[in-house]
Amino acid sequence: MSKIILLDSIRSMQNVGAIFRNADGAGFEKVILTGYCPYPPRGEIGKTALGAETWIDWEYFSEPVGIVQQLKNEGYVVYSVELDERSIDYQELQNFDDEKVCLIMGNEISGVRQELLDLSDKIVMIPMRGKKESLNVSVAAGIVMYAVN
Repeated sequence: MSKIILLDSIRSMQNVGAIFRNADGAGFEKVILTGYCPYPPRGEIGKTALGAETWIDWEYFSEPVGIVQQLKNEGYVVYSVELDERSIDYQELQNFDDEKVCLIMGNEISGVRQELLDLSDKIVMIPMRGKKESLNVSVAAGIVMYAVN
């Protein structure tokens, strides 16, 4: 199984670094950075990645749509993490043994852009029990990355 996470226009270097660290811990092979995501080498990324950005494979693309279409053509199943009318609880995800998986995480404020949601095979969400509607993007990424193991 091949696991990739695609980050689209995540502005915080600390969040990007934390996602690199989560990706390493959860066994993801690659981080794809798109839009205005910062990318290594940056001290602020390394501070939270603790070196994971040096051994986790990564690539940067200005536009995510083409790379997601390419991944789908290569057999990846695409899961966006977003609140949407089509969202299912991430805990319902299962049977990843033979799948090539690409998770998409969007901007901290505006979320996953519509073009990427339209390309997604499934949209998943993390149920919120309190008053806030979302978690920090690096926390949400870690939860869902471990769910697809």
